[in-house]
Amino acid sequence: MDIKEYLEKRVDDQINWYDQKSKDAQKWYKRLQKAEIILASLIPLLSGYVASHKYIAFIVGLFGAIIAVIESISKLNKYHENWIQYRSTCEMLRYQKHLYLTGSAPYNNQDETIENIFVRNIENIISSENNQWKNINTIRENANDSEEAN
Repeated sequence: MDIKEYLEKRVDDQINWYDQKSKDAQKWYKRLQKAEIILASLIPLLSGYVASHKYIAFIVGLFGAIIAVIESISKLNKYHENWIQYRSTCEMLRYQKHLYLTGSAPYNNQDETIENIFVRNIENIISSENNQWKNINTIRENANDSEEAN
């Protein structure tokens, strides 16, 4: 297998796989979070009508149970964690691919040209932003986990 075939069959395939898995995990995470927000917002609203409408107490209880199920499914399938990890892996693969394709460090055996330095600097900026995004989302997830533990 030559390098062109490797890039097409292995690297591009992996980039596409991680990209799609990240999108899917993000989609499910956001859908479940929106459902939780809507249901949780309706509970206090409906609670004011429990005294005059007996069936509303059942609906409030049902919404609470649905929220618990949604949260359990979200944690079980780790949509948020997978979204972050898959996106980070996808971007790191892209980063390395671009460095290689442009002959930038560490994939060169000669002095770098000004173009190589430019590409490496741009890729480092993009990579830095991706790392910041991952750290922010990881910190947010860890904060949510510790709140739930308390």
